Amino acid sequence: MEKDISYYRERLQNLLNNSFPELVHDTVLVDQRSKQAKIVYDGAIKSGCSIEQSEFYADHILFEKLHFSKFETVLSIVSKNFANLMRYDELEPFSMKMLELCTPLFDKYELSDDFAYTYDYDKLYMEITTSIINWVNESEL
Repeated sequence: MEKDISYYRERLQNLLNNSFPELVHDTVLVDQRSKQAKIVYDGAIKSGCSIEQSEFYADHILFEKLHFSKFETVLSIVSKNFANLMRYDELEPFSMKMLELCTPLFDKYELSDDFAYTYDYDKLYMEITTSIINWVNESEL
């Protein structure tokens, strides 16, 4: 099954829109990853791999290091702990604002695709929650 480069571009852009809003405008990332994923898929198909296996290889390239989302982490914390302070439609914009505030906290850790399953994630989660609580208290939200 032939896949056009736009297929990969659309899938990656969708992930960035939903989980990595800080990377949405990184056209170089989207272009490079989309082209590489298509090349890998086409090569795997030509080598005799099944469609499923070829898609697996292409996805590995397309989504490499994009399994742990800073934004989703902050949004999860905001949704669980601060949703009573704002309307539902304010959660994502507020989370984007808090992502900017919390970026230095993320920078202290070595983030990987499986970071959410580590002890350090629990520590980071508490640090982010505390930072947001402090911001809310100072801002009298």
